[in-house]
Order: sequence, then C-alpha cells, then structure tokens
Amino acid sequence: MKRIALVNQRYGAEVNGGSEQYTRLIAERLAAFYEVDVITTTALDYTTWENYYPPGESRLDGVRVLRFPVEHPRAKDFDQYNGDYLARMGAGERDLSREAVWFEKQGPYAPGAIDYLREHKDDYEAILFVTYLYYLTVAGLPEVADKAILIPTAHEEPFIHFATYERLFQLPRAFVFLTDEERMLVQKLFHNEKIPYDVMGTGVDIPGEPNAWHLYNEYGVTDPYLVYVGRIDEGKDCPRMFQYFLEYKKRRPDTKLKLVLMGKAVCDIPQHPDIMPLGFVSDEEKFHVMCGAKALVLPSKFESLSMAVLESMALSVPVIVNGRCDVLRGHCTKSDAGLYYYNYFEFEGIVDYLFSHQKVYEQMQKNARRYIDEHYRWDVIIDRFRKVIETL
Repeated sequence: MKRIALVNQRYGAEVNGGSEQYTRLIAERLAAFYEVDVITTTALDYTTWENYYPPGESRLDGVRVLRFPVEHPRAKDFDQYNGDYLARMGAGERDLSREAVWFEKQGPYAPGAIDYLREHKDDYEAILFVTYLYYLTVAGLPEVADKAILIPTAHEEPFIHFATYERLFQLPRAFVFLTDEERMLVQKLFHNEKIPYDVMGTGVDIPGEPNAWHLYNEYGVTDPYLVYVGRIDEGKDCPRMFQYFLEYKKRRPDTKLKLVLMGKAVCDIPQHPDIMPLGFVSDEEKFHVMCGAKALVLPSKFESLSMAVLESMALSVPVIVNGRCDVLRGHCTKSDAGLYYYNYFEFEGIVDYLFSHQKVYEQMQKNARRYIDEHYRWDVIIDRFRKVIETL
C-alpha cells in the first residue's frame, strides 16, 4: 500500500475546528486506501505552542502520528513584531528576511519536523500540507516540492500578501482548494493557474441522533437561541457579535432570545443572563445543541470553508454570517439556506425575519440539508482526493 503524509501544526482528539480538524477528517478516510502518516508538533494550544503531547510516534484512529517538539513557544513580542511588519507592508515595504523572523516568532517552531521531511521524503508518494500560514508549511514544502500537494485554506487577509508566498505558491505539484472563492483568490494573487488543482470541501458526519431538546434537558433552557461554534476570539470578530446581540436585546426587550456559545474562549465574554458559554464540549453535545438552534451565527470575516456552517446546514439549521467573508456569503447564496449582514441593522433585520417568516424559514431548512447532500458527500470527496494524489 502506498504511503502518504499530511502536515499540520496541531493534531489530536483534543484539537477541534479549523484546518486541524479538517486534517484529521481527511487523514482518517484516506487511511482506507493508503498508509497515512501525520507530521505535526507536540503543541495543543495555538496561542502559545507549549509542548503538550509526548514527542515521537503514536497512533490515533488508524493514523500514524509523528510529533516533533516545539523548540520555543510563540515569541512574547510576536504581536508587536507582527503589528510593526504589517505597518511596513502598508507603506509598501516587504522583506523576506523579516518574514522569516515572523514565521519563527509566530511558530510553531519545530525544525525537527523539517529535518524529518528532508530525510524521509522518498518514503512517501505524496505529502499534503494543510494551511499555508505556519512554519511547517513555509519551511517544509520547499524541501519536498516535487511531492507536495498544498491545501492552502487561504482567504483574504494581510498575511497572504507576504513576499514569501510569491515563490511558495509556485512550488506544489498540485493544489486542493476548499471553495471556488479560495481558488479565485489564490490564482488572482499568484497567477499559478497552470498547476493542477481540484476544488472540494469536506464531508460532514452527524453522529447518532442529535436531540433538539438537549438544552432543555441539561440546562432547563426553553427559550429560542442562536448558537456560535468555534474559538471565541477577536480574530473571529466575536466581540462584534456580542455587541450586536446585546444591542438586539436592548432594542427588543420583550424577546427571550439567547446566544449559546460552544468553544474555547480566548477573549472576554460579556456577563449577561442571555449569553450562555458552554466552553469546549464533546462532538455529541455540540450537535445536540446545534440542532435545536434557530440559526447558527458566524461573525468571522476570514474563513476558507467553515466546518461549523456545513455542520449546521447538515442539521437543517440556517446560518447568519458576515457578508464581508466571500466564502460565507457564497455558502448563503449557493444554498439559499443562510442570510448575511454588513452592519447591525442588517443583523437585526435578519433575526426578526427568521422569526416572522415561518414558511420561508422552513424552506431554508430544507435547502440547507440539500446543499450538503449535493456538495459535501464523503465518498465523492475522497475519490477526488485520490485522483489528485495519483496524478503525482
């Protein structure tokens, strides 16, 4: 059986969401057709990269995991360095040497993983790098470019304009893009249309039979609620979501609507009786809570796919998203199962609309499930993944 590798900065049962969860989903399904290794670090917390897992080889759900230690945590002055460099970029200055320092300071700095890739690349038919932003991809992909498939998970943000990527995005043998919006962005920026590619998202698995009454059974909550799933973070624009929700409650004092949060908090959450932070929860509880929501809210301006949106739609739950994110807006327009806003008053109008137009809401629920069935089936996605790998 052929051997392939996937490279990502974090990997583990405790790691949820983002490119890390995507990597695990893909790795476990490709393991039916290949010997699959995941090359990663010993870090769990992406804000510090502190070593958590033991280094070396282990196995997780049929996948061989090779962990390499992080030599130092995220630099204490990274935020300052990042702000200074982005200001330089805003003034038209880009510098490869400064960017090299940026990648090391951001982390996770694990040169042992790069040494392994260099020394063992002939052990693999293909090496898939998931997400463009971190040290493992920037330092590792050039070492194995003749076997590399890049899954950038790219979106419009300042970092995609680093000078480093002008060369890096010319090196892979193939690309896998998660959405058409991502493909168009990458090809517009780097003019690499001649490199083979495919566009595919991810399949969506809903385990068991989610219970829409879970919040009532476990917490005694009978009021309608919106749900947010993922890191509770300034980078996801969560503070603005809190601002909008509290303004809505202020302007609609009679509404009993709640906002339920699931995920690790790395920014402040307002103390309010109608904001319920559940913290990090199991997948089982996550789906229970999601399926009982009126809608999922995703305020992020920067998403390359969004597992939370796809999972919500798989549960027939419509979504409310930030219209400034091309990918999220695209999910809404292609599915007819979501609405997007650009300011508070549009957010307010969407929430009012969902509660006052029951027939339209029910049609959105049907549209959501159909969108997943037509575009995010695992059997089709894995078959296409295998074709990309075999082209190498």
